[in-house]
Amino acid sequence: MAIVNATDQTFKTETSEGLVLADFWAPWCGPCKMIAPVLEEIASEDQDVKVVKLDVDENQEVAGKFGVMSIPTLIVFKDGEVVDQVVGFQPKEALTQLLNKHK
Repeated sequence: MAIVNATDQTFKTETSEGLVLADFWAPWCGPCKMIAPVLEEIASEDQDVKVVKLDVDENQEVAGKFGVMSIPTLIVFKDGEVVDQVVGFQPKEALTQLLNKHK
């Protein structure tokens, strides 16, 4: 599944159904650039998970709503509800385990 780039306007719709891994990031963030290929792999390999990215510089409303203070922040949604959250770079194995807990 392709990664979806969300905005303040589309975020709620994009995270409302199924298992969603939301990546709160910014273009200037080093660890965000490091985790991007990991998220690409998860998006292409795991059909049960939708990966949504939100640029916090351009979409501060949603980032503020979820209390995102450092990036990357990865929030797991299940049917629109927050079920888990991690901050900072995570290896693929850790993210896969995190997502599998909620399937």
